[in-house]
Amino acid sequence: IERRGRFVADPGGVSQAREVLTAPVGRKCAESIRQIQAFQLVRASGGKEATPAGWEPGKVTLKPGPGLVGKVWEVWKPSME
Repeated sequence: IERRGRFVADPGGVSQAREVLTAPVGRKCAESIRQIQAFQLVRASGGKEATPAGWEPGKVTLKPGPGLVGKVWEVWKPSME
């Protein structure tokens, strides 16, 4: 079976993301770049910021912690494209 994969490792060599797809399903390079930017932002913030699904550079980030649990939708409203 043919498979395609994408692996993102941090500067310390620790795997942060993995994706393996069969040949008939394509990958989107823009999504890989967006995720790498998100990992970089989270790392630069020392874990004090998190990026919600669909986050783009310059958009609202989340402040992880117990107060956010169950309230993500109060803080972050995804754009309806």
